[in-house]
Amino acid sequence: MTGPTLYALTGAALVGIGVFGLISARHLLRRVVAFNLIGSGLFVFLGAAGARGGAADPLPQALIITGIVVALSASALAVGLVVAHARASGRPALPEEDEEA
Repeated sequence: MTGPTLYALTGAALVGIGVFGLISARHLLRRVVAFNLIGSGLFVFLGAAGARGGAADPLPQALIITGIVVALSASALAVGLVVAHARASGRPALPEEDEEA
């Protein structure tokens, strides 16, 4: 298995694990981490897609760097919103389905 193929499969696995965590987690911070895992998997996959014939294409690399900066700021905003929600409601998780909100 070549390097870009292994990176692409790793990125796809990270996206899959992140989607599972996003769907199954009730705790809001775990959902933020799962969403970040999805983004990281996409960055790895995009980096693997940018490697052609042993030479790296600079455009996907620039997009990955820009995406990392945007993901960091979005994560900081999401954590701030989770903290505000926890302070307002007294719990950091979403209410259960059978529980009244």
